[in-house]
Amino acid sequence: MRILGLESSCDETAAAVVEDGRTLLSSVVASQIEIHKLYGGVVPEIASRAHTEAICGVTRSALEKASLSMADVDAIAVTVEPGLIGALLTGLSFAKGLACATGKPLVPVHHIRGHIAANYLVHPQLEPPFIALVVSGGDTSLIQVDGYTDFKRIGQTRDDAAGEAFDKAARVLGLPYPGGVMMDKLASIGRKDAFPFTPATVHNNEYDFSFSGLKTAVINCVHNLNLRGQTLEEAVKADIAASFTEALVRTIVTRVSLLLERTDAPALVLAGGVAANSHLRAAVSELCERKGCALYLPPLSLCGDNAAMIAAQGYYEFQAGSRAPLSQNAYATASV
Repeated sequence: MRILGLESSCDETAAAVVEDGRTLLSSVVASQIEIHKLYGGVVPEIASRAHTEAICGVTRSALEKASLSMADVDAIAVTVEPGLIGALLTGLSFAKGLACATGKPLVPVHHIRGHIAANYLVHPQLEPPFIALVVSGGDTSLIQVDGYTDFKRIGQTRDDAAGEAFDKAARVLGLPYPGGVMMDKLASIGRKDAFPFTPATVHNNEYDFSFSGLKTAVINCVHNLNLRGQTLEEAVKADIAASFTEALVRTIVTRVSLLLERTDAPALVLAGGVAANSHLRAAVSELCERKGCALYLPPLSLCGDNAAMIAAQGYYEFQAGSRAPLSQNAYATASV
């Protein structure tokens, strides 16, 4: 069964074709990084307009790369939640029109479920149940996956997501957007014990995360250095990046370690844009090796937003009977 997936929840316009939820036939992503770099972050209205301009082209390209036409596609899967509402509506409106014109079923997909499903495309042996650690620009969660469409959120961020904290810390350090990649590189050459950044504790849920305090600590650190007349040379930026990354990764790994100790989860799945961070990947890999837990990591190409993950999850949603009417709406926030 071939699923055409469409993704437009933030600043990537993407289309892909996946067969039987596991075999990637094509994947095309049109990035808006150069557009939003001028503003230091994603501007929602500009993102929506860019999606409108790109979505026809990326869809056509995805079909061509798969050597297919719409007649060969069995269903259309599209991200409907969560994300920037204007961006979501752009992709959803296009998917509705395509479904109406071709008579293909329309399948609604949750963006976070898609991130988790990215691992199905590269790990044929991966099947539920497992624990998913989703770390992205808009979400940081621990999710119990009991079936392909059976999800239970165990822990979540109370404020900023990890990816958002990375971007804001990078901006304070004067790093270009998107800051996550540069923060990763700087953290590799800096001293992680140079600045005493402390991970936050959420007292009424030990599996929840909080990163706003860590973000504020970086802002205050840079402010105090400026007050003392100390310039932010590359070595200082590297030390701040390394110390910040160490505290953020420790915040995440502490929760995951506690959960693995208390459950008999056979595997841990890492997902989301921040899953590309080399320090997080190394820390989670070391933890799972120590705990004797199987670990599944997505390749870097499937960590960020893409339509392949939406098509993969769309296959399982279709098999479970999920269909979207042409009155389907998009939602900026939604439980997994």
